[in-house]
Amino acid sequence: MAFIETFPVNQATGEARAMYERVQANLGYVPNYAKVFSLRPEVMGAWSGLLASIRGHMDTRRYELVTLAAAKALRSSYCMLAHGTILRRQFFGPEQLAAIAGGADSGLEPAEAAMMAFAERVAKDASSITASDVEGLRAHGFTDAEIFDIAATAAARCFFSKLLDALGAEPASLFGMPMPGASAWGRLRSTLTSHPTTFCERINGRSKRPPTITSPGCASSEPKPCSGAAA
Repeated sequence: MAFIETFPVNQATGEARAMYERVQANLGYVPNYAKVFSLRPEVMGAWSGLLASIRGHMDTRRYELVTLAAAKALRSSYCMLAHGTILRRQFFGPEQLAAIAGGADSGLEPAEAAMMAFAERVAKDASSITASDVEGLRAHGFTDAEIFDIAATAAARCFFSKLLDALGAEPASLFGMPMPGASAWGRLRSTLTSHPTTFCERINGRSKRPPTITSPGCASSEPKPCSGAAA
């Protein structure tokens, strides 16, 4: 499920197998992003350590909102879907989250809207950020340590999202959301994947094989073709 050859879950040995087992134990299945790391499992270990050190200082809502903002700036449908799903399950209804993902501050505290705007700029063009932008976050009550956490979360997402995009990792599942349509869930899923270049469009332009999305659980599950902007 990538542009590169990876180790199948049922054939992996050594460090790759150990990595798969850790991910399986943590998530209940092996997502496609982990398969990309099977060629260099030590990098996954380093990434996991970095991520834990960053998010350990943030509550879940803040971390996920910052990550969503950075993923949106990076046009990462994979990360938008994954982290949008967490926000949907724990904090927001589908309509509200669709509005947030679309750029509105519906239901957000002013400080949350400010941190998301800052995170988006970190991901888009960190060199454009000035001292006044940081001062703006201070005005919303963020400490300098918290501002570091926000910037580190957004910067770390650049590594992960860009790596997955560069190697063609596909979303591991539909993340519990239906295909785009008239329902609130469908509109949310469409919003989370309706970037100027959608995942299916990018794959169709760069790969000869049909784009697919794998059902969660195992490498042997039958792939389902993606449709429109939803992949």
